Amino acid sequence: MDIEFNKNEDLNKQEVDKLKHKLEKVYLGGGEKKIESQHKKGKLTARERIDYLVDDGSEFLEIGAFAADGMYEEVGGCPSAGVVTGIGYVEGRQVVIVANDATVKAGAWFPMTAKKNLRAQEVAMENRLPIIYLVDSAGVFLPMQNEIFPDKEHFGRQFRNNAKMSSMGIIQVAAIMGSCVAGGAYLPIMADEAMIVNKTGSIFLAGSYLVKAAIGEDIDNETLGGATTHCEISGVTDNKHETDQDCLDDIKRIFNKIGSFEKAGFNREEPAAPKKDEKEIYGLLPNDRVKPYDTRDIIERLVDNSEFDEYKALYGKSIICGTARIDGWAVGIVANQRKVVKTKKGEMQMGGVIYSDSADKAARFIMNCNQRKIPLVFLQDVSGFMIGSKSEHGGIIKDGAKMVNAMANSVVPKFTIVIGNSYGAGNYAMCGKAYDPRLIYAWPTAQIAVMSGAAAAKTLLQIKVATLKAKGEEISEEDKEKMLKEITDKYNEELSPYYAASRLWVDGIIDPLETRKVISMGIEAADHAPIEKPFNVGVIQT
Repeated sequence: MDIEFNKNEDLNKQEVDKLKHKLEKVYLGGGEKKIESQHKKGKLTARERIDYLVDDGSEFLEIGAFAADGMYEEVGGCPSAGVVTGIGYVEGRQVVIVANDATVKAGAWFPMTAKKNLRAQEVAMENRLPIIYLVDSAGVFLPMQNEIFPDKEHFGRQFRNNAKMSSMGIIQVAAIMGSCVAGGAYLPIMADEAMIVNKTGSIFLAGSYLVKAAIGEDIDNETLGGATTHCEISGVTDNKHETDQDCLDDIKRIFNKIGSFEKAGFNREEPAAPKKDEKEIYGLLPNDRVKPYDTRDIIERLVDNSEFDEYKALYGKSIICGTARIDGWAVGIVANQRKVVKTKKGEMQMGGVIYSDSADKAARFIMNCNQRKIPLVFLQDVSGFMIGSKSEHGGIIKDGAKMVNAMANSVVPKFTIVIGNSYGAGNYAMCGKAYDPRLIYAWPTAQIAVMSGAAAAKTLLQIKVATLKAKGEEISEEDKEKMLKEITDKYNEELSPYYAASRLWVDGIIDPLETRKVISMGIEAADHAPIEKPFNVGVIQT
């Protein structure tokens, strides 16, 4: 056991080191030279602005750090999708922050930039959190305008969200700290208050070149839409400031005077660390995802005092359900059990697979948590639902539908952590991205796809071989092996948590030791949004 533990620990720590190295690279945005160029203009970078704005020593939970990772390489890439977003604390108040990164293509909007911005607004809307926009963007990346501009979930949706948030009473404050062009000009001006930095901030529907080309007027950008113009002539912006720091100080003063908010009322007691060492997670989690492990061992290293009150412990054992506290907050945990379990009927059940009895139990537990106003935490390491005639005849689809129904209709906030596998319908039942978790993060050990790499590659190979045979082409065993390797390599790349994070299927990848922070900050955010809808599952599949 010790040898296995040490091997797991070494490999998992290597994965965490890889994560930290990749994050360091992401944090550089467009690179050292672009950062230097910002400084020469008297401007802070997006991350420096956030560091200055948030309370000293407070936590910042980044959302979408790996957005667009490995994408748009034909035009030089777009680290973090050219915008930094997350949940932080300003004057003791939890807020969502959106800061354009002008070191990345002058802060231009790529398709993933729009998706990430909308995700940040969604977090603010779901949790009724105030939102701060630090604007410094050249507008839409024109070569890709057809993927950014016109559709429902494209660039324009953010202004609709500005209007909706305002009507919901969600505070929005904006600072124009660089370019703010064309349609993008509406974002800060649709906020409650918009300030601008003198000489570096500018806002206009069309810049001087386009004005000259379109109507023949000869004018410079500063006169057209600088701080003096908009604070003293047009009244478009509210106050001008001489430096980024002055501007950010003004935002702090606004938040220093904001009134209290109505709470959802989730239960919290004094936080306590787990009694069992959290760092042991590295050794307990097998690097080989075929190997079993007891998920209770992981849970006990995530929850306060390592105390877990299990629900129906002797029934439906391939899913573990129970209540606990995380950083003081009461939570209901739904987790895939990864060790092989045996039912009272003598049936052996594979770890990570959802069976009828476990789906039935999970559905009931989810309903109980809604009844008691307890936020739900899903710990995913799921291969899918059990298949085969025995399961089908036993009504696995009906029981799975019951679990999906209860989870999808939950009115308590849901949080999802992908620990290992997240395959197929198992991803759905365990509250994947499509089911509106307030936050969804993955460990470096996560894999997200319709099925495992080995299973998918063999299935795809069979289809390819059958297609070629239908054309009268025979394939040698050597060619089959070559084709299998090509298919497997491509599929495995798409299984990676970094592939998922780059497309915002998850909000980020975290060191397992950050899990408690994510869940605690997530519930604190959710506590800003009182539950207004009654829990109603509609027609339940009995």
